[in-house]
Amino acid sequence: MEIITGERQFHIEDKTAVAIGKFDGIHLGHQKLLKHILDKKEQGMKAAIFTFDPSPAVFFKMKKGEDISAVPQLLTRDEKRRKFKELGVDILVEFPMDDETAHIDPEAFVRDYLHGRMNAAYIAAGDDLSYGYRGRGDFTLLNSLASELGYRTHAIKKLQMFERNISSSFIKEEISQAEMERAAALLGEPYYVGGIVEHGKKLGRTIGFPTVNLLPPDEKCLPPYGVYFSEVRIEGKTYNGMTNIGCRPTVSNNGQVSVETYIYDLEADLYGKYLEIALKTFHRSEMKFDSVESLQAQMNLDLEAGRNFFAC
Repeated sequence: MEIITGERQFHIEDKTAVAIGKFDGIHLGHQKLLKHILDKKEQGMKAAIFTFDPSPAVFFKMKKGEDISAVPQLLTRDEKRRKFKELGVDILVEFPMDDETAHIDPEAFVRDYLHGRMNAAYIAAGDDLSYGYRGRGDFTLLNSLASELGYRTHAIKKLQMFERNISSSFIKEEISQAEMERAAALLGEPYYVGGIVEHGKKLGRTIGFPTVNLLPPDEKCLPPYGVYFSEVRIEGKTYNGMTNIGCRPTVSNNGQVSVETYIYDLEADLYGKYLEIALKTFHRSEMKFDSVESLQAQMNLDLEAGRNFFAC
Protein backbone atom coordinates (compact mmCIF):
# COMPACT_ATOMS: atom_id res chain seq x y z
CA MET A 1 0.00 0.00 0.00
CA GLU A 2 1.32 3.42 -0.96
CA ILE A 3 1.08 6.00 1.84
CA ILE A 4 1.10 9.72 1.00
CA THR A 5 1.36 11.62 4.26
CA GLY A 6 1.84 15.28 5.08
CA GLU A 7 1.94 16.21 1.39
CA ARG A 8 -0.09 18.74 -0.60
CA GLN A 9 1.84 18.62 -3.87
CA PHE A 10 1.15 15.05 -4.96
CA HIS A 11 -0.48 13.55 -8.03
CA ILE A 12 -1.81 10.04 -8.54
CA GLU A 13 -1.44 8.90 -12.15
CA ASP A 14 -3.91 6.01 -12.05
CA LYS A 15 -7.65 6.55 -12.00
CA THR A 16 -8.89 6.07 -8.46
CA ALA A 17 -11.98 5.06 -6.56
CA VAL A 18 -11.82 7.33 -3.53
CA ALA A 19 -13.41 6.93 -0.11
CA ILE A 20 -13.47 10.04 2.07
CA GLY A 21 -13.77 9.95 5.85
CA LYS A 22 -12.15 9.81 9.28
CA PHE A 23 -12.37 6.01 9.45
CA ASP A 24 -11.85 5.91 13.19
CA GLY A 25 -12.40 2.28 14.10
CA ILE A 26 -13.18 1.13 10.55
CA HIS A 27 -16.52 -0.14 11.84
CA LEU A 28 -19.27 -1.90 9.86
CA GLY A 29 -20.41 1.37 8.32
CA HIS A 30 -16.88 2.16 7.18
CA GLN A 31 -16.50 -1.37 5.83
CA LYS A 32 -19.65 -0.92 3.75
CA LEU A 33 -18.16 2.25 2.30
CA LEU A 34 -14.79 0.63 1.64
CA LYS A 35 -16.40 -2.28 -0.19
CA HIS A 36 -17.67 0.17 -2.81
CA ILE A 37 -14.19 1.39 -3.68
CA LEU A 38 -12.53 -2.02 -3.36
CA ASP A 39 -15.04 -3.44 -5.87
CA LYS A 40 -13.90 -0.81 -8.38
CA LYS A 41 -10.46 -2.42 -8.54
CA GLU A 42 -12.04 -4.91 -10.94
CA GLN A 43 -12.64 -1.96 -13.29
CA GLY A 44 -8.97 -1.00 -13.23
CA MET A 45 -9.18 1.74 -10.60
CA LYS A 46 -6.90 2.02 -7.59
CA ALA A 47 -8.71 1.87 -4.26
CA ALA A 48 -7.74 5.09 -2.47
CA ILE A 49 -8.53 6.58 0.94
CA PHE A 50 -8.55 10.33 1.55
CA THR A 51 -8.42 11.23 5.22
CA PHE A 52 -6.97 13.99 7.38
CA ASP A 53 -4.07 13.77 9.82
CA PRO A 54 -4.67 14.82 12.50
CA SER A 55 -8.43 14.49 12.38
CA PRO A 56 -10.31 17.82 12.31
CA ALA A 57 -11.60 17.18 15.86
CA VAL A 58 -8.06 16.73 17.17
CA PHE A 59 -6.73 19.69 15.17
CA PHE A 60 -9.29 22.12 16.54
CA LYS A 61 -8.70 20.84 20.09
CA MET A 62 -4.96 21.43 19.64
CA LYS A 63 -5.61 24.88 18.18
CA LYS A 64 -7.53 25.81 21.32
CA GLY A 65 -4.75 24.45 23.50
CA GLU A 66 -6.95 21.66 24.83
CA ASP A 67 -5.83 18.18 25.81
CA ILE A 68 -6.09 15.89 22.77
CA SER A 69 -6.57 12.89 25.07
CA ALA A 70 -10.12 14.25 25.34
CA VAL A 71 -10.57 13.00 21.75
CA PRO A 72 -9.66 9.30 22.11
CA GLN A 73 -9.12 7.34 18.92
CA LEU A 74 -10.38 3.83 18.29
CA LEU A 75 -7.46 3.23 15.94
CA THR A 76 -4.03 4.81 16.18
CA ARG A 77 -2.36 5.91 12.95
CA ASP A 78 -0.29 2.71 12.82
CA GLU A 79 -3.29 0.46 13.53
CA LYS A 80 -5.33 2.23 10.85
CA ARG A 81 -2.56 1.87 8.26
CA ARG A 82 -2.21 -1.83 8.99
CA LYS A 83 -5.98 -2.32 8.74
CA PHE A 84 -6.26 -0.52 5.40
CA LYS A 85 -3.42 -2.62 4.00
CA GLU A 86 -5.06 -5.82 5.27
CA LEU A 87 -8.35 -4.85 3.56
CA GLY A 88 -6.67 -4.29 0.19
CA VAL A 89 -6.47 -0.50 -0.07
CA ASP A 90 -3.91 0.59 -2.69
CA ILE A 91 -3.30 4.23 -1.74
CA LEU A 92 -3.75 6.03 1.58
CA VAL A 93 -3.62 9.83 1.60
CA GLU A 94 -3.18 11.34 5.06
CA PHE A 95 -3.74 14.96 4.13
CA PRO A 96 -2.27 17.56 6.52
CA MET A 97 -4.95 19.17 8.66
CA ASP A 98 -3.82 22.71 9.49
CA ASP A 99 -5.01 26.31 9.15
CA GLU A 100 -4.51 26.29 5.40
CA THR A 101 -6.57 23.11 5.03
CA ALA A 102 -9.29 24.45 7.32
CA HIS A 103 -9.74 27.44 4.97
CA ILE A 104 -9.88 25.58 1.64
CA ASP A 105 -12.88 26.63 -0.43
CA PRO A 106 -15.16 23.55 -0.79
CA GLU A 107 -15.30 23.74 -4.60
CA ALA A 108 -11.54 24.20 -4.80
CA PHE A 109 -11.15 21.11 -2.60
CA VAL A 110 -13.12 19.03 -5.11
CA ARG A 111 -11.44 20.50 -8.19
CA ASP A 112 -7.86 20.71 -6.95
CA TYR A 113 -7.58 17.69 -4.68
CA LEU A 114 -10.22 15.05 -5.40
CA HIS A 115 -10.10 15.65 -9.15
CA GLY A 116 -6.68 17.20 -9.73
CA ARG A 117 -4.47 15.28 -7.31
CA MET A 118 -6.45 12.15 -6.45
CA ASN A 119 -7.48 11.65 -10.11
CA ALA A 120 -10.83 10.39 -8.85
CA ALA A 121 -13.12 8.52 -11.23
CA TYR A 122 -15.43 7.42 -8.41
CA ILE A 123 -16.01 9.02 -5.01
CA ALA A 124 -17.85 7.39 -2.09
CA ALA A 125 -18.54 8.85 1.34
CA GLY A 126 -21.17 8.92 4.06
CA ASP A 127 -24.32 10.83 3.19
CA ASP A 128 -23.43 13.34 5.91
CA LEU A 129 -20.16 14.27 4.16
CA SER A 130 -18.78 17.73 4.88
CA TYR A 131 -15.52 19.31 3.71
CA GLY A 132 -13.84 22.63 3.04
CA TYR A 133 -14.10 25.89 4.96
CA ARG A 134 -16.39 25.48 7.97
CA GLY A 135 -17.59 22.15 6.52
CA ARG A 136 -19.70 23.95 3.92
CA GLY A 137 -19.02 21.38 1.20
CA ASP A 138 -21.52 18.52 0.91
CA PHE A 139 -22.75 15.83 -1.46
CA THR A 140 -24.88 18.31 -3.38
CA LEU A 141 -21.76 20.24 -4.40
CA LEU A 142 -19.85 17.02 -5.09
CA ASN A 143 -22.62 15.82 -7.41
CA SER A 144 -22.94 19.18 -9.17
CA LEU A 145 -19.32 18.95 -10.35
CA ALA A 146 -19.35 15.24 -11.24
CA SER A 147 -20.32 15.57 -14.90
CA GLU A 148 -17.85 18.38 -15.60
CA LEU A 149 -14.92 16.69 -13.85
CA GLY A 150 -15.71 13.16 -15.00
CA TYR A 151 -16.29 11.18 -11.84
CA ARG A 152 -19.21 9.25 -10.34
CA THR A 153 -20.41 9.50 -6.75
CA HIS A 154 -22.06 7.24 -4.22
CA ALA A 155 -23.52 8.37 -0.89
CA ILE A 156 -23.53 5.65 1.77
CA LYS A 157 -26.39 5.69 4.27
CA LYS A 158 -25.56 4.98 7.87
CA LEU A 159 -26.09 1.46 9.15
CA GLN A 160 -28.04 0.89 12.34
CA MET A 161 -27.63 -1.53 15.21
CA PHE A 162 -29.11 -1.55 18.71
CA GLU A 163 -31.63 1.04 17.44
CA ARG A 164 -28.90 3.63 16.77
CA ASN A 165 -26.69 4.69 13.90
CA ILE A 166 -23.36 2.91 13.94
CA SER A 167 -20.69 5.51 14.63
CA SER A 168 -17.29 5.83 16.24
CA SER A 169 -18.79 7.86 19.09
CA PHE A 170 -21.35 5.11 19.77
CA ILE A 171 -18.59 2.51 19.87
CA LYS A 172 -16.55 4.65 22.27
CA GLU A 173 -19.58 4.84 24.57
CA GLU A 174 -19.79 1.05 24.65
CA ILE A 175 -16.06 0.68 25.27
CA SER A 176 -16.21 3.24 28.10
CA GLN A 177 -18.72 0.94 29.81
CA ALA A 178 -16.65 -2.20 29.13
CA GLU A 179 -19.40 -3.52 26.84
CA MET A 180 -16.85 -5.30 24.67
CA GLU A 181 -19.35 -7.68 23.06
CA ARG A 182 -21.53 -4.80 21.84
CA ALA A 183 -18.46 -2.91 20.62
CA ALA A 184 -17.39 -6.02 18.69
CA ALA A 185 -20.82 -6.27 17.07
CA LEU A 186 -20.55 -2.65 15.86
CA LEU A 187 -16.97 -3.07 14.66
CA GLY A 188 -17.45 -6.45 13.03
CA GLU A 189 -14.59 -7.80 15.17
CA PRO A 190 -13.38 -7.51 18.78
CA TYR A 191 -11.89 -4.16 19.73
CA TYR A 192 -8.11 -4.42 19.87
CA VAL A 193 -4.95 -2.69 20.98
CA GLY A 194 -1.98 -3.15 18.66
CA GLY A 195 1.68 -2.43 19.28
CA ILE A 196 5.24 -3.57 19.71
CA VAL A 197 5.97 -5.67 22.79
CA GLU A 198 7.93 -3.59 25.32
CA HIS A 199 10.22 -4.65 28.14
CA GLY A 200 8.49 -4.39 31.51
CA LYS A 201 9.62 -5.07 35.06
CA LYS A 202 9.26 -8.82 34.45
CA LEU A 203 7.53 -9.23 37.82
CA GLY A 204 5.04 -11.61 36.25
CA ARG A 205 7.78 -14.11 35.50
CA THR A 206 8.86 -14.20 39.13
CA ILE A 207 5.36 -15.18 40.30
CA GLY A 208 4.64 -17.64 37.50
CA PHE A 209 2.70 -15.37 35.16
CA PRO A 210 4.94 -14.18 32.31
CA THR A 211 3.23 -11.44 30.32
CA VAL A 212 3.70 -9.35 27.20
CA ASN A 213 3.45 -5.61 27.68
CA LEU A 214 2.13 -2.93 25.31
CA LEU A 215 2.26 0.79 26.12
CA PRO A 216 -0.61 2.39 24.23
CA PRO A 217 -0.27 6.04 23.14
CA ASP A 218 -2.28 8.66 25.00
CA GLU A 219 -4.81 9.02 22.18
CA LYS A 220 -5.77 5.33 22.18
CA CYS A 221 -9.31 4.73 23.45
CA LEU A 222 -9.14 2.27 26.33
CA PRO A 223 -11.93 0.60 28.31
CA PRO A 224 -12.17 0.85 32.10
CA TYR A 225 -9.12 -0.46 33.92
CA GLY A 226 -9.42 -4.11 34.76
CA VAL A 227 -8.98 -7.67 33.58
CA TYR A 228 -10.30 -8.86 30.21
CA PHE A 229 -10.23 -12.18 28.44
CA SER A 230 -8.61 -11.61 25.10
CA GLU A 231 -7.50 -12.96 21.78
CA VAL A 232 -3.84 -12.43 20.97
CA ARG A 233 -2.87 -12.17 17.30
CA ILE A 234 0.80 -12.74 16.51
CA GLU A 235 2.16 -13.08 12.96
CA GLY A 236 -1.03 -14.63 11.63
CA LYS A 237 -1.58 -16.96 14.59
CA THR A 238 -4.17 -16.54 17.34
CA TYR A 239 -3.90 -17.44 21.02
CA ASN A 240 -6.15 -17.07 24.05
CA GLY A 241 -5.08 -14.50 26.61
CA MET A 242 -5.88 -12.70 29.84
CA THR A 243 -5.22 -8.97 29.73
CA ASN A 244 -4.87 -6.38 32.47
CA ILE A 245 -5.38 -2.77 31.42
CA GLY A 246 -4.35 -0.17 33.95
CA CYS A 247 -1.55 1.15 36.14
CA ARG A 248 -0.77 -2.03 38.13
CA PRO A 249 -1.39 -0.37 41.52
CA THR A 250 -0.11 -3.32 43.56
CA VAL A 251 3.38 -3.28 42.02
CA SER A 252 3.82 0.19 40.52
CA ASN A 253 3.25 3.82 41.44
CA ASN A 254 4.48 5.57 38.29
CA GLY A 255 1.01 5.94 36.75
CA GLN A 256 2.08 4.40 33.42
CA VAL A 257 -0.92 2.81 31.69
CA SER A 258 -0.12 -0.56 30.21
CA VAL A 259 -1.87 -3.38 28.40
CA GLU A 260 -0.34 -6.48 29.95
CA THR A 261 -1.31 -9.92 28.70
CA TYR A 262 -0.73 -13.48 29.84
CA ILE A 263 -0.91 -15.77 26.80
CA TYR A 264 -2.28 -19.23 27.47
CA ASP A 265 -0.16 -22.17 26.34
CA LEU A 266 2.60 -20.12 24.71
CA GLU A 267 6.21 -19.70 25.76
CA ALA A 268 8.14 -17.51 23.32
CA ASP A 269 10.36 -14.45 23.21
CA LEU A 270 8.04 -11.79 21.79
CA TYR A 271 10.02 -8.64 22.60
CA GLY A 272 10.07 -6.28 19.64
CA LYS A 273 7.27 -8.11 17.81
CA TYR A 274 4.03 -6.49 16.69
CA LEU A 275 0.88 -8.07 18.09
CA GLU A 276 -2.77 -7.23 18.61
CA ILE A 277 -4.70 -7.77 21.83
CA ALA A 278 -8.40 -8.19 20.96
CA LEU A 279 -10.56 -7.69 24.05
CA LYS A 280 -13.32 -10.31 24.08
CA THR A 281 -15.05 -9.69 27.42
CA PHE A 282 -14.68 -7.84 30.71
CA HIS A 283 -13.85 -10.02 33.72
CA ARG A 284 -13.26 -7.74 36.72
CA SER A 285 -12.14 -4.23 37.68
CA GLU A 286 -8.53 -3.40 38.50
CA MET A 287 -7.73 -3.93 42.17
CA LYS A 288 -4.92 -3.01 44.55
CA PHE A 289 -3.85 -5.95 46.70
CA ASP A 290 -2.18 -5.92 50.10
CA SER A 291 0.67 -8.10 48.88
CA VAL A 292 2.15 -9.74 45.82
CA GLU A 293 0.98 -13.07 47.27
CA SER A 294 -2.62 -11.84 47.31
CA LEU A 295 -2.21 -10.69 43.70
CA GLN A 296 -0.83 -14.09 42.75
CA ALA A 297 -3.77 -15.87 44.35
CA GLN A 298 -6.27 -13.70 42.50
CA MET A 299 -4.45 -14.20 39.20
CA ASN A 300 -4.73 -17.97 39.65
CA LEU A 301 -8.48 -17.54 40.02
CA ASP A 302 -8.60 -15.25 36.98
CA LEU A 303 -6.62 -17.69 34.84
CA GLU A 304 -8.96 -20.51 35.72
CA ALA A 305 -11.99 -18.35 34.94
CA GLY A 306 -10.38 -17.55 31.60
CA ARG A 307 -9.88 -21.19 30.75
CA ASN A 308 -13.55 -21.80 31.50
CA PHE A 309 -14.54 -18.83 29.34
CA PHE A 310 -12.59 -20.07 26.33
CA ALA A 311 -13.81 -23.65 26.84
CA CYS A 312 -17.44 -22.56 26.37
